[in-house]
Order: sequence, then structure tokens, then C-alpha cells
Amino acid sequence: MKIAVMGGDGFIGWPTSLHLSDAGHEVHILDNLSRRWIDTELGVQSLTPMDSIQERTRIWHAETGRRIHFNLIDLAKDYELLKKWLAEHRPDAIVHFAEQRAAPYSMKSDRHKNYTVNNNVSATHNLLNALVELNLDAHLVHLGTMGVYGYSTVGAAIPEGYLAVGIETADGQTVSQDILYPANPGSIYHMTKCLDQLLFQFYAKNDGLRITDLHQGIVWGTHTEQTRRHEQLINRFDYDGDYGTVLNRFLIQAAIGYPLTVHGTGGQTRAFIHIQDSVRCIELALKNPPPRNARVEIFNQMTETHRIRDLAEMIAKLSGAEIVRLPNPRKEAPENDLIVKNDKFLNLGLEPITLQAGLLSEIVDVAKKYAYRVDRSRVPAISAWTKDLAATVNHDPEGKRLKSVS
Repeated sequence: MKIAVMGGDGFIGWPTSLHLSDAGHEVHILDNLSRRWIDTELGVQSLTPMDSIQERTRIWHAETGRRIHFNLIDLAKDYELLKKWLAEHRPDAIVHFAEQRAAPYSMKSDRHKNYTVNNNVSATHNLLNALVELNLDAHLVHLGTMGVYGYSTVGAAIPEGYLAVGIETADGQTVSQDILYPANPGSIYHMTKCLDQLLFQFYAKNDGLRITDLHQGIVWGTHTEQTRRHEQLINRFDYDGDYGTVLNRFLIQAAIGYPLTVHGTGGQTRAFIHIQDSVRCIELALKNPPPRNARVEIFNQMTETHRIRDLAEMIAKLSGAEIVRLPNPRKEAPENDLIVKNDKFLNLGLEPITLQAGLLSEIVDVAKKYAYRVDRSRVPAISAWTKDLAATVNHDPEGKRLKSVS
């Protein structure tokens, strides 16, 4: 297939682009490189050294003979340019990663909230609008988040997108209907993914677009089969308090002798997936598109769930690192369970990579190799969900002012 990867320079976009190219597809990356500009804004860099997207694609071609094409396009702002590119290339499928992906970044300030909403929602709508205008029957695969569901549970498993409910009619009968699982976003970022859901529902119903929405868990890991082929193909590795995912952050903290920072009780349960499984799931979704005029296909793209404190204890046993408890900058329940259905990908043949000491050690080795690039002052999570919570944030987990919360 000819596949357009929107946001193909990012944490998931880059290894996905390599994976799809390696499988024989013609891959075109469309990206505005905003994630690199955000690094500059935050004063932090990827733990792993990242070459320019042009150099990355050059190395890939030199290693494999396959070309990945790059196009500098801002989906949220360059609608006419996007539409012109789609009209010229008419891809068979589109993978949509082109959104600001960090919940903490989306909550930093009013400016960051506005940017996240304007960027994410406009990018999604511009893409859907252009597909309809061009009568382009491309299968759209979107990377969403498990966070659209929220993290509270009533003890029942969260279904894959749709919930069967009974509705009482005026004459006292009960009829069954499938509805989107009630949205319960925990940040502005998660809220934009909920808005994406509604846009997808409308365009699938109104215009017959073929859409798959992947509600993904927290991604951990560094390498995929393709990124291992050359040092310059390595994926980005975020460790800072805004963009670093919790397990990767624990692993780098262990590698550099930094306390493992558990916020609040650590009783928050999260869904996880290894980055290799993430790219495999995207390929499986591309191979199994919904028919035209069908409802949006929704997958829960996760392989296991863990409590944050359990992860910290596992890493501490592996590495001997210290665990510290800090006030939680997020507005969320201190404890939650999370039961999730993920039958669809398993039925399509996914064999999940689960947490193993060997894989965790590999990531620690990567962290140790590039530890000289770490700015320890950027490790703490300091973006708070409310002004009241901002007053409780600990900016110096390594300092003498460190206090454990009970």
C-alpha cells in the first residue's frame, strides 16, 4: 500500500514508518516537526541522539534500499497544502499521529491548553474534511488513548469502544443499543482525543469514511526490530516530567541513580504496551480495515495493566534504586482498578511482549549509554493540573527538601 504517516517523526510515528517500509509499503511522512520545537521550548532533548528527519530517512535508504519520503506539512494550519498533497498522491491508507501527545504538557498553562486543543482537533478535522472533499477512500487509522475512558472502573471490563446499554422506552419496554463508552478525560490532551472520537463518529456516519481508532496504553521500550539496524535510526527516548512515560522514566532514574518518583499513593493503575507491539498493532489494523459506511472500528491497544507503585518496586528490586513518594500534580483518584478488554488484536494474532527483566535491563543499558545527555533538573514532573496542586509540587526530588507523603 501507499501509506501516509502523519506525525511520522515522533515517538511512535518514526518506528511505525520504519516497520511499514520494511514490510514493503510505500511510506510518506507528513510532519511539521513540532515535537523538536517543543524540545527547544522545554530546554530538554531526547536521551538518545536524534538526527534530522532527512538524515534518518537517508540512513534507512542506505541500509535497506527502501525510501521513506518526507513532507513538511502542518495538518492543523496548512489545510490547502494538505489537500493538495492528498489529491496528488491519493494514499491507500493514512496513519494519524499528528497530535500533541503529552497530558502534562497540555496542562502547563493556558497557552499550552489552547495549543493542544487548536493543534489536535484542527489536525484531525482538516484531515477528515480533506478526505471527503477529495472523495478519497483511504483507510484512516488514528492513534488514540486509553485515557478517553478515564481510569475509574465499576469492576467491569472496559469494552473496545462501544458499550451495550438497555434503554427503557415510553411503553415500558427495554431496547438494546451500542453507545460510545462514556468519555471521562483526565487532561486537556485526553479531552482532545474524546473530541476526535466524536469527529470520527460523524464522518463515518455522514460520509462513509473508513476509520479505525486505536485506544492505546502507555508505551514503554526503546527499540523495534528496525531501529536496531543502525545507530542513527534509534528512536527518541523522553525522560522529562512532561513527555517521559512512567516506566521509561523509572528506568532512566534507576540508571542514573535518581530516586524513583512515585506521585501520591502510587495506586493509579495504567495500561501498558511495548513499542514493538504498538507498531505491530498498527500494521494489523491496516490489514483489517472496516468496510465503507461501517461504524468506526475501535481497538484497545494495550497488553497489560500495572499499578504505578508495583512498577516502582519491580524496578527498585532490579536496580537497587530508592523509591520516594511525592505529592501528585495530577487531579485524579489516589487508587483505581483497571480491567480492559483487548480481544480484537489477540484474535488477529498479536503475541504480546510483556514486562520482563531482560527487556527492562536493555532499556537501562540504553539509559546508561546516553546518561551524559541527561539534564537532571528536567526529570521532576512539575506541570500541575490546577493552581492549588501547583503549590504542592516538589521541584527538587534529589534535594534536602525532599519529603515523603503518607
